Amino acid sequence: MEVYYNYIKSLHLIFVITWFAGLFYIPRIFIYHIEAQKKSEIEKEILSSQLKLMAKRLWYIITWPSAILATFFGLILLYIFPQLLLQEWMIIKLFIVGGLYFYQIKTHKIFLELQRNSFRYSSFFMRVWNEIATVILFSVVFLALLKSKFDWLFGVLGLIFLSIILIFSVKLYKKWRERK
Repeated sequence: MEVYYNYIKSLHLIFVITWFAGLFYIPRIFIYHIEAQKKSEIEKEILSSQLKLMAKRLWYIITWPSAILATFFGLILLYIFPQLLLQEWMIIKLFIVGGLYFYQIKTHKIFLELQRNSFRYSSFFMRVWNEIATVILFSVVFLALLKSKFDWLFGVLGLIFLSIILIFSVKLYKKWRERK
């Protein structure tokens, strides 16, 4: 089975990338769907219908299958090399992946609400929500590559800094849009 390790790792990474592509794009569709509600009735109906279809296809054809396949291939990697579970960075990574699933399940609930034309969240909230996947991606990549505790500490500080920059950027963008 070790002979196939790099092939399985490649598949794992491919599906992680497509999973994140879906997680990055779905909130953008949510934002457009929420903002479409401010348009005229005809525009709102056309846009809402199209955005629901786009979200449904992205969510069920790309994002969920990618999440499942990334996890499947990740579990196979752990089966091939179970000693990875003895490394602190892997335990932390698995904890972060659990957080990613929590994020996806919450995003799924938002998806279902929007499919029913229930708009509880603002487009600003969705812009901030969109950045959570970015922070998780940075966390997993830096953790998987750096692995050591010292580097991990700098990684956490970097993530805090990144989060502050992202939130600041979203607020700046909101002010810029309001001025237009």
